[in-house]
Amino acid sequence: MSLKRIQLGLIHVAVAMTLVPINSTLNRVMIRELALSATLVAILASLPYLFSPIQMAVGSFSDRHPLFNYRRTPYILIGILLCVAGVIISPWSAFRLASGGATGILFGLLPFLAWGMGYNISSVSYLALASELSSEEGRGKTIAVMWFMMIVSIILTAIGLSRMVDPYTPEALITAFRVVGLTALLLGGLALVGLETRSLQPKSSAQKQNVRQMLNAVSGNPQARRFFVYLLLLLAAIFGQDVLLEPFAAEAFNWTVTQTTRLSSLWGGFVLLAILLAGAVERRLSRRFVAQAGNLGALAGFVLLLVGGGMRSPLIFYLGVILLGTGTGFSTVANLALMFELTLPGQIGLFIGAWGFSNALSRLVGAVLGGAVRDLVTNAGGNALVGYLVVFAIEAAMLLAAVFLFLRIDVRAFHKAATPSVMERATLTD
Repeated sequence: MSLKRIQLGLIHVAVAMTLVPINSTLNRVMIRELALSATLVAILASLPYLFSPIQMAVGSFSDRHPLFNYRRTPYILIGILLCVAGVIISPWSAFRLASGGATGILFGLLPFLAWGMGYNISSVSYLALASELSSEEGRGKTIAVMWFMMIVSIILTAIGLSRMVDPYTPEALITAFRVVGLTALLLGGLALVGLETRSLQPKSSAQKQNVRQMLNAVSGNPQARRFFVYLLLLLAAIFGQDVLLEPFAAEAFNWTVTQTTRLSSLWGGFVLLAILLAGAVERRLSRRFVAQAGNLGALAGFVLLLVGGGMRSPLIFYLGVILLGTGTGFSTVANLALMFELTLPGQIGLFIGAWGFSNALSRLVGAVLGGAVRDLVTNAGGNALVGYLVVFAIEAAMLLAAVFLFLRIDVRAFHKAATPSVMERATLTD
């Protein structure tokens, strides 16, 4: 299983590598070098998350329709190809977008549409495959390996890109994006070799579902509804702070770009450390205990960030960053392992798609909520620091609500609620 964990991690790495150029480097180039509207760039960057509802449809379809007798592999490959295509064409599309006109806007949409479709198709497929290949006891370790490899790959990709585009020229940007895209395709392709066992049955026994029936399969289970909202609250708080942490510190302490960048490194370092520790203790401690400990650690981090920023105490602020990173790492591993448990035989892809939808929606909500509230409060009161404090207080409240909601989530109750009568109502054909 160790080799398969590494292969699953490489798939995660391949998709994550394509995120860095299109969601970071390209955004900066479009705003700074091409002088495009930051609002337009933000809208384009949010497009992939607007496609997130298709994860349920893709997951349900792949449950029932293997391709070439493989249930997940072809869909993963299709998704990676779309991600790579989006990255490779994105510099050219950005230059066309900068030229203006309706044609420029149309071409500017293409890479984000391609990457968004690819991300949503591939992520639900490889997470469903990870659930199917991992035993209940080993799921935490599988997730720890996948997410550790993913975070390291993002760091290395960012470093490599920064060197390849220094000094910046359009030609250097095109070459760098092509190198990243083709490297991701190579790693993803190699990872898929021999990973999934070929099925002798051409189709699953799961019944065909329309959109309403797919939604009913999830919303008809009280535990599933709670878990969806829980993930939304938890991840919106964590992802929302990621965008504002550095500018918050700059406003509170008047730190330079170099000093605030260290905060992201510190946070990321403790996330990685916590992921490794969570994978190591996964068999010794209850998964629910690890998840809630991570949630409470992240909540304590938010409180210290509020106190440190409000009192302008760098020491308290740094402690908050450390606790937030540690809590995020533990919470990530345990909650994703729990996510794999909250699925049903024959509908793994459907439920993984639902949790993926919640994940993507939380990113969108977190980013929009953070930016909008910060600007609104700042403009109303004329104090930018107060704007950040209000945003982080709201995110702390969301995380506190998630902590209490988690107490009502029960895996056994989830499976018990999926009685034949309930499932029959969810899967009745028209």
